[in-house]
Amino acid sequence: MASQRRQRMQSSDHQSWTDDLPLCQMCGVGTAPNCTYGPDGKGTQSHPNEDGHFRFSEDGLYLYGVFNGFDGSRVSSFVSQCLTAELLLGQLNSTQTDTDVRRILTQAFDVVEKSYFDTIMDALAEKASLQSQLPEGVPFHQLSPQSQKMSERLKELEQEVSGGAMAVVALILNSRLYIANVGTNRALLCKSASDGQNQVLQIGRPHTTENEDELQRLAGLGLDVSRLRQAGVIAGQSSTRRIGDYRVKYNYTDIDLLSAAKSKPIIAEPEIQASQPLEGVTGFLLLMSEGLIKALEAAHGPEQANQEMVAMVAAELAQQGSLEAVAQSVVERVKRLHHDVYASGRQRAAACSRHEDMTLLIRTLNYTLADGALTPTQGGRIYPVSVPYSNCPSSTSKTSVTLSLVMPSQGGTLTNGTNTASNLDEGTNTASTLDEGTPTPGQSPTATLQSGTNTQATQSSSSSSGDGGSLFRQRGSQASQPDETGRVPPYVDFTQFYRLWGSDHSDVLGSQGSSAGLGPQ
Repeated sequence: MASQRRQRMQSSDHQSWTDDLPLCQMCGVGTAPNCTYGPDGKGTQSHPNEDGHFRFSEDGLYLYGVFNGFDGSRVSSFVSQCLTAELLLGQLNSTQTDTDVRRILTQAFDVVEKSYFDTIMDALAEKASLQSQLPEGVPFHQLSPQSQKMSERLKELEQEVSGGAMAVVALILNSRLYIANVGTNRALLCKSASDGQNQVLQIGRPHTTENEDELQRLAGLGLDVSRLRQAGVIAGQSSTRRIGDYRVKYNYTDIDLLSAAKSKPIIAEPEIQASQPLEGVTGFLLLMSEGLIKALEAAHGPEQANQEMVAMVAAELAQQGSLEAVAQSVVERVKRLHHDVYASGRQRAAACSRHEDMTLLIRTLNYTLADGALTPTQGGRIYPVSVPYSNCPSSTSKTSVTLSLVMPSQGGTLTNGTNTASNLDEGTNTASTLDEGTPTPGQSPTATLQSGTNTQATQSSSSSSGDGGSLFRQRGSQASQPDETGRVPPYVDFTQFYRLWGSDHSDVLGSQGSSAGLGPQ
């Protein structure tokens, strides 16, 4: 089979040699093109979609990737094709050790980038030849007709050879997860722990000038770390690792920030974290392009972006009937959040004037999709409370309340980390279902983030202490009966919400008087 695919890849009478590879059925992908908003709030696409992805499974091997292209889709398309060839033509098998797998992944990225540059080498040579023949500093309209033609050809060549891509690739082999990352895409692993809590693990860190390990690597090449940190962007991109982009690979000495480097500073070598065991794990894996991450962070801040993304995915898993629909719904939700913040005119609106292409890949792990007819508790719903951002310039943090993340289980209903052995009878009404499923004190999960250096930073999904579970009052079957005024008694208690929001905005409330307080007056 591998030899047949190798022959097909070398033939030219097909669109894609990967067409005969089986797609993974435990995976869904959602996408959205880039968008720039006008003064009227309407969005327009500024360039063709540059993201790419793949999702294949074969003989117990699962391979997924999300690619974030820039300056065109040429590199992301090339990488998604050729990286698959370097990993699915017999290079990997179940007898290999972790060391073998990591070596093969690293070699694959190296071979793919070299192959890409081979495809544009002739164009680069022609470009260099034309540049040497054109007079320097002469405006286009003052050039001779022949030189003008050469100048126009130079522009065509520049479009042909420019561009690059960032990549995050996930490989599942022998029930172990390997993540290889180059650049600024992100991988999240959400799993239900044995103690009933849910963990959100960010596997690896983005390769930017905010990554201390990357700065140390660049400092070892003779670059000025303080200048790099201050600039933040290198040759138009924030990434310190990327595939392609000949400017930073062959012409880096012409770039002021990189000119002092002893060797190639921007590399395509992936950072591969220690493999994660998946035996018995229930949850899901997320691969996200930089555009999706940045859009959510621009709208709500970076502090809880991972938890918010996992919350949205879990909520959609509880409602949608297919993984494709889940992934697309989450992308649409992020897109809508981003637009709404821009339209609000509030503090973060300026940061939400545009977003790049967005891609989300979801791979479930022993996770059964909920029946669309199930109740929120049965399906594993999340009960979030949204807290508005303050318009006060001095406010830089977001108040949050307890996030209750529910995961389904095989043996019964998993409610806030507690496996309920008894299933609901058919005759159980909606009110009693909500009684069993509403969060109770002490059941709020904790989200744990792990950095690429295996150092753990634990962040609670709630900024409050005490009984976050009291957000939801217990209610009986009589809760839906109206009182003498015709009103239905409330079953959601926002007291904790009002207290938290008020304490974080006491300065604003004090200046506006007691009438500006939040909540019922």
